[in-house]
Amino acid sequence: MLPPRIKKSFIENPKKLANLIDLVNLPSTLRDFVGQSQISRLGCFMRVWSYIKTNNLQDPQNKNIVNCDDKLKSILLGKSKVDLAELPALIKLHFPKEPK
Repeated sequence: MLPPRIKKSFIENPKKLANLIDLVNLPSTLRDFVGQSQISRLGCFMRVWSYIKTNNLQDPQNKNIVNCDDKLKSILLGKSKVDLAELPALIKLHFPKEPK
């Protein structure tokens, strides 16, 4: 169930939802990480999050920080540490711009 604020946003602008769930062709770096040639932005974020949790990459003292290994650095602009709040924006950089 989506929070009312987000649900209202998607109802007023269905393109926002389409941008999250439409399949797109991935660039080679992201394709190697995800293991698929096409995936939605939301699906890609879920894969990255699953990788972070599986490999225990969250900082033990501050769970809002991700300590990137080499594989994760390859898709997150080579950063060694990433704040969880900036993770979606870094993943979005790999996806083509939405037409206006």
